[in-house]
Amino acid sequence: MGPYSQTVAFSHYNNLAAQLPIDPASGKIVAGGIKNQAQQCFENIKAIVEGIHHTMDDIVRISIFVQNIADIDVVDEVFSTFFQGYVPARTTAAVAALPMQALIQVEALVSHGEGTIPGAPQAGDLVKVARNTDQAPTSPLSTQTVAFSHYNNLTAQLPIDSKTGKIIDGGVKEQANQCLSNIKAILESINHVMDDVVRVTIFATNLSDLQTAKEVLETSYPGYVPALTTVAVSALPMGAKVQIEAVVSHGDGTPPQSPDDARNIVIKAQGTDDTAERRYSQTVAFSHYNHIAAQLAFDPKTGKMVTGDIKKQTEQCLNNIKAILEGVNHVMDDVVKINIALKDIADIDAVNEAYAKFFPAGVPARRIIGVSALPGDALIQIDAVASNAEGTPPKAASVSA
Repeated sequence: MGPYSQTVAFSHYNNLAAQLPIDPASGKIVAGGIKNQAQQCFENIKAIVEGIHHTMDDIVRISIFVQNIADIDVVDEVFSTFFQGYVPARTTAAVAALPMQALIQVEALVSHGEGTIPGAPQAGDLVKVARNTDQAPTSPLSTQTVAFSHYNNLTAQLPIDSKTGKIIDGGVKEQANQCLSNIKAILESINHVMDDVVRVTIFATNLSDLQTAKEVLETSYPGYVPALTTVAVSALPMGAKVQIEAVVSHGDGTPPQSPDDARNIVIKAQGTDDTAERRYSQTVAFSHYNHIAAQLAFDPKTGKMVTGDIKKQTEQCLNNIKAILEGVNHVMDDVVKINIALKDIADIDAVNEAYAKFFPAGVPARRIIGVSALPGDALIQIDAVASNAEGTPPKAASVSA
């Protein structure tokens, strides 16, 4: 399926590549319907997790992408056999297409208690904390927030009224506001605020609705805006129009780490003139990770989408990411995870050809999904997560709008 690593560990997290329902013995998609394919995806994740001496309970977030939203009930049955007690934070959406015509793709983020320094003393000090509040929607299939080390991973929030358990009435504006209200309620329950969010991903069932949802998001952030990715999906659970996912800084670490540790770790939002300007932050660093906002194939000199085929657009997206990373004194080899959205899933081979030029020494974990549309009629969109070995210095954040 191209150049990527199954798992890339840095500091206290392992980033796993999204798993398709491929039988590792044959290299082909397993026969059968959604149940067999879901089973294979989770078996593949389990094999990777156990291969790095972890267990399924070390997973802090699961993201499930299906071709048919009606398949989710069957997927949930399979999911429950792998998580019988603790359940991680979760994101679920239906997309236009998946590689190899798969019916499902599943990715995972795993806690990494030992860090990446052999024998480091923090090995026994960090614990995973899973929490829920009745002020936001609850589900037996996910935990609202799972904290480990310096990050909280929130379950993607649907526009559900926690009192009724139903999707609220109204259009995408009202639904986006409800999603953000749910996120705010979860954050307040763990003594955090909206400004602690470092990355936001908005999923909407209509491309034009993404712009409306972005405008709603910006009302929650009059100054600093987190790194942002938007995804046009085919469908969302419960018939929702929009769903919002958040990754949150967690300065106090997880008990028994001292809250005083927060004093040396700050959110640092930055940008560079070498990429097209956006309302949101191009990169938001916290602790040992940089979160890079989704990049389209905009030429920063003209502010317009580059003309040409998928290879040229892929190169422009990655050049934009490279410019952002170099602007914060990093290199492409620092990237641990890449997420790609393609207008035409058949473009994967051409993408891989351009992609391999940017990662000659090693490759990050990766996810690819097919989407119905992208802003500006783009062919590809790419976002990234990069390692940040120096942490973030204790000085005022500089925000680039």
